[in-house]
Amino acid sequence: MADKKPAKKKGAARVSRFYAISGDKLTGKRKACPKCGRGVFLAEHKNRLTCGNCHYTEFRK
Repeated sequence: MADKKPAKKKGAARVSRFYAISGDKLTGKRKACPKCGRGVFLAEHKNRLTCGNCHYTEFRK
């Protein structure tokens, strides 16, 4: 029998990474996906923005 490694715990998604609080309003820090709508943000890469849900991609100049 092989030794089992302890399972890694996944950290909870930190909402503070995606939203900024200004007064009584929340504003998104990242651009939202135009196909998926509000609540689905585009991942920021070196040369592009991509959606992990629908694979929408915008290339930067």
